[in-house]
Amino acid sequence: MKKKIAMLISAMMLISVLPSCGDGDGTSADETTASVGAASEASETTALAEDFFGEDYDPFAEDYDPYGGGGAEAAEHTPETKSAEAAADAEAAEETKNTVGSDSSDAGTGAPAQTTAAASRTTSAKAEAPRETSAAASGEKTSDKVTLTLNASNSWESGSDRFTQLDGTVKNGGDSAINGWTVTIPAASGVKVDQKWNCEISVKDGTLTVTPVDYNSKIDPGSEGTFGMILCNAGTVDPSKATVKFGTATVSGSGNSGNSGSGGSSGSVGSNDPAIVQAKDVPKPTTDDWLYVKGSKIVDKDGKEVWLTGVNWFGYNTGTNTFDGLWTCDLNTSLAAIADHGFNLLRVPISTELIRSWSNGEYPTANFNQATNSYLVGMNSLEIFDYVIGQCRANGIKIMIDIHCAKTDSMGHMKNMWYDGDVTEKDYLDALAWMAARYKNDDTIIAYDLENEPHGKANESPRAKWDNSKDPDNWKYIAEKAAKAVLGKNPNVLVMVEGIEIYPIDTGKNGDFSSTNMGDYYCTWWGGNLRGVKDNPIDLGKYQNKLVYSPHDYGPSVYQQPWFNGNYTFDSLYDDCWHDNWFYIQEENIAPLLIGEWGGFMREPNLTWMKYLRRLIKENRINHTFWCFNSNSGDTGGLVLDDFTTWDTEKYNFVKEVLWQQDGKFVGLDHEIPLGSNGITLSEVRG
Repeated sequence: MKKKIAMLISAMMLISVLPSCGDGDGTSADETTASVGAASEASETTALAEDFFGEDYDPFAEDYDPYGGGGAEAAEHTPETKSAEAAADAEAAEETKNTVGSDSSDAGTGAPAQTTAAASRTTSAKAEAPRETSAAASGEKTSDKVTLTLNASNSWESGSDRFTQLDGTVKNGGDSAINGWTVTIPAASGVKVDQKWNCEISVKDGTLTVTPVDYNSKIDPGSEGTFGMILCNAGTVDPSKATVKFGTATVSGSGNSGNSGSGGSSGSVGSNDPAIVQAKDVPKPTTDDWLYVKGSKIVDKDGKEVWLTGVNWFGYNTGTNTFDGLWTCDLNTSLAAIADHGFNLLRVPISTELIRSWSNGEYPTANFNQATNSYLVGMNSLEIFDYVIGQCRANGIKIMIDIHCAKTDSMGHMKNMWYDGDVTEKDYLDALAWMAARYKNDDTIIAYDLENEPHGKANESPRAKWDNSKDPDNWKYIAEKAAKAVLGKNPNVLVMVEGIEIYPIDTGKNGDFSSTNMGDYYCTWWGGNLRGVKDNPIDLGKYQNKLVYSPHDYGPSVYQQPWFNGNYTFDSLYDDCWHDNWFYIQEENIAPLLIGEWGGFMREPNLTWMKYLRRLIKENRINHTFWCFNSNSGDTGGLVLDDFTTWDTEKYNFVKEVLWQQDGKFVGLDHEIPLGSNGITLSEVRG
């Protein structure tokens, strides 16, 4: 079950540029047409460390350290005991690159149990195409490198209609600006445009003609214009048949005129516009906001119960290599708006592959509007991530890292396991350890969601299972490894463990998941099946007070599950799905819950389910992170509209009822920094 994530802006398909001189359609010498080629480029990656898990693996032995020393001290931490390791490393915290002005000079829904989503189509080729100058020129030719990225990133059905999401990028690799561009995409004759962003679209005889909006029209050298759409009944869209034309090139400067390349600018484009929020001064990292588990509650260092009420913002998993939407919205403004609207936790989906690249000193390009976010120009993708951490801290927002997929891909969450292709189990564990070590002295990052939606049906191979074995497909066993990788570097963060998709009805006969018959299993949303906790709970030993279980749950607009049949009620949902799949964990005081993803469109047949789940959350004070901030989640929508700036007030007011509030103020998770402009600190909360 996963969001139909959208916006894969990364260059997954490079479209070869061909000269258009002499075209029979009357195209002028000032235009160039590009079409998709057929080759694909594989990225090279390098593993981090030696395989440290052997057959005698005991993750909780007192002397066990898979990293050979150097990790955070493994002393038991309680709400009454601050980390000695954090204090000892206070000096290192000074070096964390989270401040604006540091000197350091690139969509997803939980797919349902039986959903089949369309795979991304990616073909790649690249060529230089000479474009003739005007007839009065000297006869010399200039070389323009223009590429079109078009990704059919997602597909789903709703009733008798089929929806397809397309995401595109026109990138100017030449030395002169492009003034205007047109992308032509063939589709089925009955195609209709359901949604669009950053573009205008006309349809004639099944052909889509895409043109830019004003701010997206001119593309300076080295820059790009992005666009996207959701189509209804488009048929099979073949990206290889798409073309792009661009208009007269004009000689211009660097294209970043007035932009800071140092990564230290605290200014924001549109500084005279009151709607644009300037970068906030970033406080130094602290280590007094770590959270702990006490029964079914999450508490702070003083034992005070807290309520994590957050939101998801994806993009670090899709190939954007930063948050999606920065092609149109201002980062500082968006983060401030999230805080001002009362979300105290930001769940950040990210890929193992991206973290692995960072750990190897490789920094995939972050795709964003360089005019709108001029202060990011000159920063690599990791520096931008550090900038995000700083601005979250300044706004009183805490962060949960979500390992959303192995490979960087808007459809990466569709893969069953925590490994994929050249991204191995070891890479996955190394990535978690690297992140935990890097940010161990900064309590802005308070939690790690170890893996997003491990899943798989009974007849699929591989598929995730949950038992007491040490099999490589046993998510329970891997989750304990992953927790050790994180807590061995930073014993202070919370670790979230999601469920799987299937669980045996009869564990006496099928406890090893050997049956390939789906009728032998309980089935639910990906990540939502935590029945295995009753038989084989996660054992973190001395770290047990850091464990939170994290199911996902969706409504019928994502998939028509059996419990939605007929006139379902709150009680029927509780009995048929929620209680036995995961709520019993909180009810029986086994551990706290955090619903990592829930959300959807504010219309039937989805709205009734949303009201019922909100009631369960509210009455039981369940921690949660709403899916999602992004507008480009195809089967759920987002809290903001297509411009990534205008909030959907109806949806926000719905979610607001389950945001932590006291006396009309939103409650943050920081003891010193209030949450946004209408929030208070944790220190101000009454008992």
